[in-house]
Amino acid sequence: MRRNLLATAAFCLAASALPAAAQLSDNTLKIAVATDLSSLYADINGPGAVLAAQMAIEDFGGTVLGQKIEFVSGDIQNKADVAATTVGRWYDNEKVDMVMGAGASSSSIAAARVAGDKKKIFIAPDPASSDLTGKLCNPYLIHWVYDTAALANGTGSAVVKAGGKSWFFLTADYAFGYALERDVSAVVKKAGGTVVGGVKHPINTNDFSSFLLQAQGSKAQIIGLANAGGDTINSIKQASEFGIVKGGQKLAGLLVFISDIHSLGLERSQGLNLTEAFYWDLNDRTRAFAKRFAARFNGKMPTSVQAGFYSATLAYLNAVKATGTDDPDKVMAAMKAAKWDDPIFGPSYIRQDGRKMHNMYLFEVKKPSESKGPWDYYKLLAEISGEDAFRPLADSECPLVKKN
Repeated sequence: MRRNLLATAAFCLAASALPAAAQLSDNTLKIAVATDLSSLYADINGPGAVLAAQMAIEDFGGTVLGQKIEFVSGDIQNKADVAATTVGRWYDNEKVDMVMGAGASSSSIAAARVAGDKKKIFIAPDPASSDLTGKLCNPYLIHWVYDTAALANGTGSAVVKAGGKSWFFLTADYAFGYALERDVSAVVKKAGGTVVGGVKHPINTNDFSSFLLQAQGSKAQIIGLANAGGDTINSIKQASEFGIVKGGQKLAGLLVFISDIHSLGLERSQGLNLTEAFYWDLNDRTRAFAKRFAARFNGKMPTSVQAGFYSATLAYLNAVKATGTDDPDKVMAAMKAAKWDDPIFGPSYIRQDGRKMHNMYLFEVKKPSESKGPWDYYKLLAEISGEDAFRPLADSECPLVKKN
């Protein structure tokens, strides 16, 4: 299994031979995971992200260039100041070479800014805001799994094509929610739909009643849920209690993870369309990884974000091995020069703006009668190429993008 995983993750680097003298700063390689271990998004990333990164280090063999790979993790609580302080301390005082994370878009943006200032590598598997590879891009940042542009081009586009022309947004009141509402609104309007209104709610909200009443009163065909994790779960549960769907309006979960469906149950979530980069039952390789993960994680299948931590860790380690160094500039150059068959996401490459490119998938949540057992939740509606899912480079605001 280990040999197979490493083989599928191997990079096709332009310079495949190791340098004459391999070298690690401080004679060690240290990787860190900054994540939400205890609050709103802990089921999406959290302890599962830590485990996934550790599994990748184990599968790689635990060493690189003759030195042991060290690992550290920390809880950033989805707070920008905590993320920036933690990541800065890791880079400056604890000799961390690469950080992955960092929870919510706001905390990830803060962490990425620190990495850019310090010229250290930061890989972001969990945040959604497409601004990370847009106006906020930097040479040391890679956005790994998905983003709001891909969600808009997947779920948003599918809902409009199915007849959902008028939209009202229920939006988390921070960077991620703003970006998701913006990107989905653009897709809706381009397809001939309209946005009749919206309301913003604080992150980690327990009572959605006033927000849902506004959505119900809008008479919009579609209520777009531009939130995530516990906020998505609570808004769907309470929308059911208000009889919103029975009243003729439909919910569009714009960022939905398998952990959300598991919490909601198929009775509540059946029929939802969602866009994902990964599903555990997609193919033989995703099943093999997911079953190993679940065996160590209380039987829980990995979210796409947790799988992304595994994928990113392996890719980084392969780049360090191939270049013979942990020098951030050389490793980033190697990663951006690579095209490889990722064990999680399939054919992959990284654009100059830091966007990792791979296929995305449009799924529909199964009816209870269609499910064959626990975690058998999705049926595949469409496979979307990375080029069609993510924002085109020609439309990028990233200053790293060379325009013709």
